[in-house]
Amino acid sequence: MVTYPTFISSGTMGERLTNKDRDQIEKWIGTGPKTFTLLYAITKDKCDVTVFHKKCDGQGPTVTVLYNDKESVYGGYSPITWNSVISAYGSSSEAFLFQLYHDGKQKPSKFELKAGQYHYAVCNQTNIGPTFGAGHDLHTFSGTINRSGSVFPLNGYAGFGNSYDMQGVSADDIHNGNLNVTELEVYKVTYDEDKERKPWRELDNWNTKELEKLKEDILTFKPSPDLNFKEARIAMIGPVGAGKSSFYNTIDSIFRGRITQRACSGSAEQSVTTGIYIPYSVRTDNGDSPKFILCDTPGLEESAGLEVNECSYLLDGNLPNFYLFNRKSPFTSKADNFEEDPTTQDRIHCVVFVLDATTLDVVSSKVVEKMKNFQRIMNEREIPQLIVLTKVDKLCKDVQKDISFTYKSWVVEEHVEKASQLLGLRRSNVLPVKNYEEETTLDININILTLLALRKILDSTEDYMHNLLDRQKFGQMKICEK
Repeated sequence: MVTYPTFISSGTMGERLTNKDRDQIEKWIGTGPKTFTLLYAITKDKCDVTVFHKKCDGQGPTVTVLYNDKESVYGGYSPITWNSVISAYGSSSEAFLFQLYHDGKQKPSKFELKAGQYHYAVCNQTNIGPTFGAGHDLHTFSGTINRSGSVFPLNGYAGFGNSYDMQGVSADDIHNGNLNVTELEVYKVTYDEDKERKPWRELDNWNTKELEKLKEDILTFKPSPDLNFKEARIAMIGPVGAGKSSFYNTIDSIFRGRITQRACSGSAEQSVTTGIYIPYSVRTDNGDSPKFILCDTPGLEESAGLEVNECSYLLDGNLPNFYLFNRKSPFTSKADNFEEDPTTQDRIHCVVFVLDATTLDVVSSKVVEKMKNFQRIMNEREIPQLIVLTKVDKLCKDVQKDISFTYKSWVVEEHVEKASQLLGLRRSNVLPVKNYEEETTLDININILTLLALRKILDSTEDYMHNLLDRQKFGQMKICEK
């Protein structure tokens, strides 16, 4: 199973708390949107109680976060301001401890104060760092701690369970049995009525004008005249039920101006696979066609779908259009309809792996191995590869309610990262989409998200074509035409 990389910073330089984790803590705190401002970090400010109090005293509510070298992340929220004037426990019913990750795996848990323990929410003393609970549940450090190798060996104590209800979670299950940390951060938490969640990917203007611009960009795409062919061929490859056919139908619907179902596809819950290699062109409402072809392939299964040799023939243009695959008899160079002399037009110029965002964690290892074997032969041919990540609306209620929220959803961002790791492709080459499935009319937000993905695919295809021209220019290959 692919795990989300815990320590990717998505805030200001030096901040390790991700946007996703801020959102989680914000929900635990409640009472509306929050802004997190980094006050103190031991890696840049020194692990020293005097520095801690200088930077954090009198700042109001704070979140303390500890990160260790086992990729465990935990901490506490104090609605009471820290101080070094009054050495006493601070009382609050709203303080809590939390866990975000253990051994790099997500373990989001909130641990509230036990009944009758509200008077021991936090402990303020001149000579100690952030401390929670009587006993203490989490006492981070005293005095000054110097770095030892890659960690700070904190000299505090983390018993957990004295004042806070740990719900059966042991201390070892929180901090891996020690207080050696790679970072400790304290964030000021403020209510922000005007807070707008920052997108994790750069957003274009999300409006009708932008939709028309995207359409124009795609309609004006065409191969260079020097390449001697008119259309780019883009292969769609992926597991059964991932949404390859639906992705084509969505694109065709956008340019036709109505919902179309030219490619055979199933419902949102069920997929239909024909076992045929089908090239589809896209039609506009006036009958024209953009200069690309989307080539649908049978869904991959452990013992069905494309095999490595068949994928090679597909990429090289040896596979005939509308070829019906036979599980018992793979396509070979001895087949009667094997194309011996394919043109550059017949070849594949870009590959899109289509993956279902809701099933990334359960994709068969054999299917993943197939796709990686395909990637090796694509890399030999320098064919660009991208991932279209479908069904992102099923990941997040905010996205389901408003597709334009896709680039702001940390849940979608997390699954983009998972898909990136699954096939070893750059995050920028993972393109979240929502296909038309239940809809009977077009939706501007679905259209924009789809066309943003398609434009990225065509940009990569154009880059590949420029490489073809360079190879032609320097005599490494010949652009073939019949």
